[in-house]
Amino acid sequence: MSPGDEHETSGGYGGTGQTRTRYPQGTGDVYGGARRGGRPSSSKSLVTVVGVVVLLIAAIAFANRGDGTSSSNDGSTSSGSKPDAASTTATGTKPVETKTGGVPSGFAHTEQGAQSAAANYSVSLGSTGMFQKEIRHSLVNSLYTPGAASKLTGPMDQAYSADFLSKLGLDANGKAPTGSTFVSRVIPVGTTVQQYSDSAAKVSVWYVGLIGMSGQTSTDPVTTSWKTWTFGLQWSNGDWKIATDSQKDGPAPVPGDDTAATSDEISKAIDEYGGFTYAR
Repeated sequence: MSPGDEHETSGGYGGTGQTRTRYPQGTGDVYGGARRGGRPSSSKSLVTVVGVVVLLIAAIAFANRGDGTSSSNDGSTSSGSKPDAASTTATGTKPVETKTGGVPSGFAHTEQGAQSAAANYSVSLGSTGMFQKEIRHSLVNSLYTPGAASKLTGPMDQAYSADFLSKLGLDANGKAPTGSTFVSRVIPVGTTVQQYSDSAAKVSVWYVGLIGMSGQTSTDPVTTSWKTWTFGLQWSNGDWKIATDSQKDGPAPVPGDDTAATSDEISKAIDEYGGFTYAR
């Protein structure tokens, strides 16, 4: 299974989509020499991102096999109809008032509540915390149904091995070296409900992801990827929980000609700009 397959089952994110980048005039380099324009596909950062996807696809596929659920994310609804524009327009309604372990919880037992849950869960599961064992276990146990969480924990620990983390420039505890900032973020662009009932919902989140290492010595600059993450949610113990999830590439817009930021600018932005609690 490759990252380009139409039907991928994954608990993480990443991608191999190439991004056109305009470099600061007079340098042509990003993060102290990691040139990104016109470079062959052997680029280390490309290999790294491919590694993220392949390992996590394998882990989640193993965990979900035999559970009788479908991992298809073809974007079709049960009736074949498409949501109209009004159904996906932001409402401005605050999604929740509470948090569990720093993650929003207690979502409404409605379609909007399911969409808010899926958007917020994608942010948590795409965070740097997933690369640290204790935080990862907490997130999986909080966001997934008990049955799904019990299947995921072991395979995920194997996927996030010390060898794998070292390829990302992280130590065995998932920490970046001194002077560098590891970036892993999911930024939802929108959500849509594919299926809904009182007990279950299928919600897709269209997002842009950031991943890479920001630092003067980094050879893996922070890059973007566009994905659609589809969650099979169940209503359990007064909240929406993830029973299954899957991802596919895109839709990706045409890249612009923005000038690539320096390592210091990226690190500063990551420190200064926090994430959001997402609502419809």
